[in-house]
Amino acid sequence: MTLGTLLWVITILMCGTFLAISLKFKDEAGMSFSNFAIGGKSFPMYLIFFTQFATIMGVGNFVGHAGKGYLIGLPWMAFILGEQGSKIIFALFFAGFAGKFRYNTFPELMDDLITNDKVTRAMAGILASMIMIAWVGGQGKALGSIFNVITGVNPLPVIIFFSAIFIVYTTLGGIYSVVWTDLLQGILVAIFGAVFYFYAFKPVDFSIAEIGVRLVDLGRAEMWSFAGTNTLEIITKFVTGCIGILVAQIYWQRCFSSKDSKTAKNGLLYSGIIAIIVVMLTALVGMIIFTLNQDLAPGDAMAWFMQNYVPVGVAAMIFALILAAGMSSADSNLNSASVVVVNDLIRPFKPEATDQDLVKYAKILTVVIGIFAAFGAIYATSILQLFSKAYAMAGGGLVPLLIIGLLWKEDPSVPHEMGKKNSKVTPWAARIGIVAGSVMTQLTILGPYRVLIALATASALIVIISLVTKNNNTSKAA
Repeated sequence: MTLGTLLWVITILMCGTFLAISLKFKDEAGMSFSNFAIGGKSFPMYLIFFTQFATIMGVGNFVGHAGKGYLIGLPWMAFILGEQGSKIIFALFFAGFAGKFRYNTFPELMDDLITNDKVTRAMAGILASMIMIAWVGGQGKALGSIFNVITGVNPLPVIIFFSAIFIVYTTLGGIYSVVWTDLLQGILVAIFGAVFYFYAFKPVDFSIAEIGVRLVDLGRAEMWSFAGTNTLEIITKFVTGCIGILVAQIYWQRCFSSKDSKTAKNGLLYSGIIAIIVVMLTALVGMIIFTLNQDLAPGDAMAWFMQNYVPVGVAAMIFALILAAGMSSADSNLNSASVVVVNDLIRPFKPEATDQDLVKYAKILTVVIGIFAAFGAIYATSILQLFSKAYAMAGGGLVPLLIIGLLWKEDPSVPHEMGKKNSKVTPWAARIGIVAGSVMTQLTILGPYRVLIALATASALIVIISLVTKNNNTSKAA
């Protein structure tokens, strides 16, 4: 049996299994919007760990970061440290805090504890959803690329096929589909990942130092050094990855769905530690592939390696790993995006909507967002291009508001409690800070450090405008 045939067989078997799991939890997920969004805040440690681990190890991490390692080399580790290291930061400083509450989304948390302003909540929901939509599109694009290289099939129908699968089983079971399929996917990722890295490092005799030696011999010493990289550029890459993760709904959603604060913190912390190691190894694999073939498109590097440097059976196992990771990341982000849109863009402006109405809206939006993400996958030039822009815009607009809003209390002696605003940030300050921060991250006229400039400017505006408008912050804004 050829590798291409094996890929299709594995795909059909795995997709069928995931759909069966979703059908099993269909009724439970549809009982209430809370069930659809956060599973009624009931998930234990093993489900939180595996859903978080499987989601982190999306196909973008296996294909996208390998491609960046192939193209850029060691300097790309700065972005990885920011993107993956921020999960540890989140676990240590935010997960336990978030696990105390029963919100559906983090824009809802900010609205309740910081702004009491539905306009700000809607703006935050729009930005937060961008990250998830980008991730869903990235999974489809990466899987389309793999099938194209290995089987020769046009990536367009492959992207459409996988997007349809993502949509169907996420729509059926909501967060229940996500966490229970992630349990299976996470186990597959752990087992097949060990096999993958064994074969990936075999060409360099399992020596990281050997990668550097071979890159130098090829005249590409800059790929094995930070010496030629501007320090501020490294900081910018780190910050861009970090801020995007801190406002990613999928991580807050795991905390809100955890049965308690300790479960939320430990589940995210352990999965984050493993993820940062694994993703850095993946970037190193990209560099290894470069030493083997310098004439590849970065996005095709992983597929080429599978086709040429590992036995067919092992390549099929690696594909199962990538497929499981991609499906996990896609379903998690698709569910999170639909929940954010319903909870923060529809619910505040339609208070008469019943619980069943909200579930219906969430299912409809899962389909709509999945289709939109598929178009993003088709037209984006690279997987990580989808991620980095969304990270910058969402992080630049929301991180200053989140951090300042939680730390700058009206009464520092009183802890944050659901239903009680305890922040000096005013609605207009929040609105202007969000717009300024998100827009400035995309202004190329500000140069390569625009993310840092955007964060500083948004933070200053939030504080200054809050001080100017504090007398108007005595009631909830319309």
